[in-house]
Amino acid sequence: MSITADTRGVGGQDSGDGAPAATPRRRRRRRLSWAVVTFLALWAVVRLGGLEWGWFLTQLMTFTPYAVVLSGALAVLLGLRRNRPAAVVALVTCVALAFAVVPRTVRAAGAAGGTPLRVLTVNLFSRADAEAVVRLVREYEPDVFSALEITPEKVAELDAAGLAGLMPHRVLQPGQGPKGSGLYARHPLTPLDGLFTPIGHNMPAATVSLPGGVSAQVVAVHPNPPLAGRAADWNAALDALPPASGDVVRVLAGDFNASLDHRALRDLLDRGYVDAADQAGEGLVPTWPNNRPIPPMITIDHVLVDRRASVDGVKVLDVPRTDHRGVLAELRLPAGP
Repeated sequence: MSITADTRGVGGQDSGDGAPAATPRRRRRRRLSWAVVTFLALWAVVRLGGLEWGWFLTQLMTFTPYAVVLSGALAVLLGLRRNRPAAVVALVTCVALAFAVVPRTVRAAGAAGGTPLRVLTVNLFSRADAEAVVRLVREYEPDVFSALEITPEKVAELDAAGLAGLMPHRVLQPGQGPKGSGLYARHPLTPLDGLFTPIGHNMPAATVSLPGGVSAQVVAVHPNPPLAGRAADWNAALDALPPASGDVVRVLAGDFNASLDHRALRDLLDRGYVDAADQAGEGLVPTWPNNRPIPPMITIDHVLVDRRASVDGVKVLDVPRTDHRGVLAELRLPAGP
């Protein structure tokens, strides 16, 4: 009596090469794997090519650091499951996105010397704890404080909590809801009218005169978010911000509603700026949302400074009763143009 091997697949189907034919569940799993891998690969193409348009792709790009992790994990999982072609695509996607994201964790070398300038920016969400904000000002002693979503009532609360004595100089454009913005300083501020045309919310600009005769121009930045129907307005707002100047150091500080994975913000950097958190190796620390059931996930609050300046450090700070974290940048300004 002879014994022969049954080379039929599940359900009696023969694969033709001695291997079991794929089960319906396996085929569905492979199709799902390829769908996710293809989505991530297209994500990488859009991010690296700066091809985002419309509100959906614009907001999706904000989560690019998570796409690095997801594509890397998927490459490992698919490799273990021996779906090698899909694993290779996932790995290439992971590496490509990592080249764009990982450098934000590496501190850049800064030049020694220069006039120190500390800049704090906080989106107050109209209801941030005024006493907590003033405690941060006392502790970290910023030279300039860029306050977003500041209402007339919040101005009074901050002054009552002691900000008036700590930062007596100010250029304020308060308003209801998200519209209001303002600049506070320890040193004299001179309003800058006509530097650019703000689009979206109020964005006051001023020259701060530092000890030793050094000055810098500071803008409180807060465009509308790129929600449905507002992506074009958001792009226009970032495009309207002033470029760096060869005559004076400029600092743009605020809630940009943008991350370094947005072409619009990278285009702004290309006009002569660096992102302070990126330079300090803190570029992946998320700033929004805060004080919510979910932890902070995306990095949309920034301090941009003339690329001739150096960055000593950046701290991301929690502020009670606002959905944004604050950003404190310790800068050093060049001696001259």
